[in-house]
Amino acid sequence: MEIEKFNEMIIDCRKCPRLVEFRERIAREKRRAYLGWEYWGRPVPGFGDIRGRVMAVGLAPGPHGSNRTGRMFTGDASGVFLYRALHKAGFANQPTSTRMNDGLMLQDIFITAVCRCVPPGNKPARVEISNCLPYLVEEITLMKNIQGFVALGRIAFENILSIYRNRCVALPRFEFKHNIFYELGNNLPWLISSYHPSQQNTSTGRLTREMFDQVWQNVIGRLL
Repeated sequence: MEIEKFNEMIIDCRKCPRLVEFRERIAREKRRAYLGWEYWGRPVPGFGDIRGRVMAVGLAPGPHGSNRTGRMFTGDASGVFLYRALHKAGFANQPTSTRMNDGLMLQDIFITAVCRCVPPGNKPARVEISNCLPYLVEEITLMKNIQGFVALGRIAFENILSIYRNRCVALPRFEFKHNIFYELGNNLPWLISSYHPSQQNTSTGRLTREMFDQVWQNVIGRLL
C-alpha cells in the first residue's frame, strides 16, 4: 500500500468512540491562544521520510499541538524540543515545526506514534492502543529501509517490543532507560530508548537538551 492511501485510512478512523468525542470536542472548544485556528481534530498520520532508515515513535498527539495542526509533534512544546534536536543532528532542514506547509522536511527519519488521536489526560486505554497499533505495524512494513527505532517514552518502547513479540521473536525482558541501545535480533531493527520530550520532562530537567542530543548522536553512530 502506498503511504498516501494508508494515511487516508488513518485520518478516516473512528474506531474509538471516547477518543473521537474528545478530539472533536477540543477542536470545537479550542484554546484561547488558537481561536483563529481551524483545528485538525482527526487522527494524525505519520510524517517524514518513509524511505528512511529510522523510525521515531511517540505516544499520541497533543490536544493543542498535533490535534490542532494535523502533523506529528507540531505546534507544542514537545515539538519545539524534538525538531531542534533533529535539525542539529541533520535529520530536519529547519529547527521549527509550527504548522503544515511551513517548509519542514525530514531526511532519513519517519515520525509516528502508538496512538493517532489525542487521549484524555494523555492516557490512552489499553483497548485504544490495541485498536491503533496495526497502523504502526503497517508503517513499519512500508519502511523498506528501516534499520532502527527511537522510542520516545516508555509506552512507545513497550509497544515496539510487543509488536515483535507478537511475531514470535524471542526477546529478553528489556528495561526502559534513557539512551540505551537494544539489539532485537539478527536482521531486525535495533531500538534506542529516550525519555519523551514532553514539557513535563523538559521543564523539570528530567530530559535536557544535552541528554536528547546524545540520543540522536547514538542514532547517527548506529547508521554509520
